[in-house]
Amino acid sequence: MNPTVGIAVILTVLQAAHCQMIKDLSACLLGQNLRVDCRYENKTDNPLTYEFSITKDNRKHVIHSTISVSENIYRSRANVTMHKNLVCLYLQSFTTSDEGIYMCELKATNDYTGNQIRNITVIKDKLEKCAGFSLLIQNTSWLLLLLLSLPLLQAVDFVSL
Repeated sequence: MNPTVGIAVILTVLQAAHCQMIKDLSACLLGQNLRVDCRYENKTDNPLTYEFSITKDNRKHVIHSTISVSENIYRSRANVTMHKNLVCLYLQSFTTSDEGIYMCELKATNDYTGNQIRNITVIKDKLEKCAGFSLLIQNTSWLLLLLLSLPLLQAVDFVSL
């Protein structure tokens, strides 16, 4: 077999086996709380595991994880929500002592290509406020329901005239 063809076949197999990929990692302030959004593309229905950590003073601290054990100082202040293609970390009472390099690590079950990792540097004075409208879209489906029902409401109003 030609070595070039062999490499192409291996790359194709690895690419097909790759189940998820982190697309974006962003951070914002939600009142006094930090929100870190880890957006990903998922190509499988396999369960997803995650880990949010922070590196500060050249040491990694696990904030919230399904991969390993979270550290005590974060355990009571952190929670994670998962939506379609989005894993959100919420860290309550965010202060300058929580500044550092935040990491999102994702792994899908039976994904043999390894974990996906993305980092973002978080500094309190440089964070923007989270957009309220995007929070509504991400956390509830009532807005979609309202938008879909508008034509029906208009039709009912037209008939009553």
